Amino acid sequence: MRIKNIELKNYRNYDNLNINFNDNLNIIIGDNAQGKTNLLESIYVLAVTKSFLSNNDKSIIKFNNHYTKINGLIEGKYNVNTLELLINDNGKCVKINNKEIKKLSDYISNMNVIMFSPSDLDIIKGSPQIRRNLLNIQISQLYPFYVNYLNEYNKLLKNRNEYLKQLSVNGFSDTRYLDIINEKLVDRGVQIYLYRKKYLDYINTKIENIFFEIAGVRNLNIVYENNLDLVEFNSENIREKYLSKLKNNIKREIAQGMTLYGPHRDDFSFYINNENMKYYASQGQQRLAIIAFKLVEVSFFRLEKGTSPILLLDDIFSELDITKRNKLIEFIPKDVQTIITTTDLKNIQKRVINRAKVFIVDHGKITEKVE
Repeated sequence: MRIKNIELKNYRNYDNLNINFNDNLNIIIGDNAQGKTNLLESIYVLAVTKSFLSNNDKSIIKFNNHYTKINGLIEGKYNVNTLELLINDNGKCVKINNKEIKKLSDYISNMNVIMFSPSDLDIIKGSPQIRRNLLNIQISQLYPFYVNYLNEYNKLLKNRNEYLKQLSVNGFSDTRYLDIINEKLVDRGVQIYLYRKKYLDYINTKIENIFFEIAGVRNLNIVYENNLDLVEFNSENIREKYLSKLKNNIKREIAQGMTLYGPHRDDFSFYINNENMKYYASQGQQRLAIIAFKLVEVSFFRLEKGTSPILLLDDIFSELDITKRNKLIEFIPKDVQTIITTTDLKNIQKRVINRAKVFIVDHGKITEKVE
């Protein structure tokens, strides 16, 4: 999969932008605060309809404007599509080939991206919600049904929590309605568990070797943490454990007015030599572990979709020495379209630069660098 062209209108510090990308390696250079990250963000937003920098959709609209629009020409395995995303005072609208798409699940899998940004250190250092969001976005790109399971689960979870609060305040003794919600909640929850386990299991098959190649350290693995005490991940076992947890903890949940068990409490952690990297790794090691995670994601997308995702690497070279910089670039498959931002081309091998299309960003204007 490749993005051939992108057009931006009123996007952050860009008035109008129209550029064509190389099918393989693209390097965006410029000083800080010129618009490099904004460009990568726009590609990401076009793919998943939300920013990795802000939860407020309108934050990407250029100051003193009322709308922003992104258009992208996306080449897939079998076809070429034009994707469009419009955000204005009325909300958000997405189109494929000029046809408005109403359901997110019908849109989000048409363009696949893997994104690394400096803020991704929070994947290791931040809250469980950050890691759950990462899984949800990536799995949604692969499996449209996952979006539906997740949306239905969240609606049921909200209803269940509201009813638990009613039981807590009013002292209702009739929990039959709760039993009905439990069945539906568990049905969706089982699917979420299975998709997440499949995703993280694949990550674990390759992340140690990739981390060793780029960081020179072995024994990295991911541990999936759930509060159902699951050992066997099959539908029947998850369902049984889940219903049991809800049934046996009903008094505690009523007292607290919230659902205490389920995939909305999931987490996963990075370990080196059985030590949690959140507490026992340098920031450089954490950064490389996340990069390794992203590179395995590329491999999984290729396996599941039969085509490569677009790889977006923002400020990837920060805190990496010359050797690790060039090792990293060489490790990225050459048939994966990659867009990298950096402040300069120093210490990047000339043979790498020669196969790249290089752009210069200056105050929201982009020009192609010509030797």
